[in-house]
Amino acid sequence: MLNILIVHGAYGSPEENWFPWLKKELEDLGYNVFVPRFPTPENQNLKSWMMVFSDYRKYLDENSMVIGHSLGPAFLLNVLENLDIKIRAAFFVSGFTVLLNNPEFDEINKSFIDKSFDWNKIKNNCRRFHVFHGDDDPYVPLEKARELAKNLNTNLTVIRNGGHLNEKSGYVRFDLLLEEIKNELY
Repeated sequence: MLNILIVHGAYGSPEENWFPWLKKELEDLGYNVFVPRFPTPENQNLKSWMMVFSDYRKYLDENSMVIGHSLGPAFLLNVLENLDIKIRAAFFVSGFTVLLNNPEFDEINKSFIDKSFDWNKIKNNCRRFHVFHGDDDPYVPLEKARELAKNLNTNLTVIRNGGHLNEKSGYVRFDLLLEEIKNELY
């Protein structure tokens, strides 16, 4: 059975954005989908998120996929850096790996990104990467997504007028993401 892990971002939850829709769509296709609740904004740090993740680590194997939104990709990069297997694919939506010069987010995000990532190790632990970003994201400049895609040696899919690709930007469904996931499966 293929397992898929979806990770929300700072100030987020499993019940928001396109997560519930995507979970149902993937479960209807017969996959196990996990959308853990990570502590945010209180007690949001890499250590506390890794503690939550420890309950889900057993579901990652060579057929698994991970999906992260906003801070989710940075967290998943930390996970991939420490895996001892090569998962099937990672999908990063509105992601970043540096501080954003936004005090509301930088303070609670810094433990995830205030470091040098081991890009070779990350790439060795995942077969394929997909990066999606809105061309008008109000929180994460498009240049941050370009840097992420470049570091992962993958293409960047820029979504016109996509905003932060969240509910506030009209994303309670994300059909393009679902299609790309299906392409990885077949």
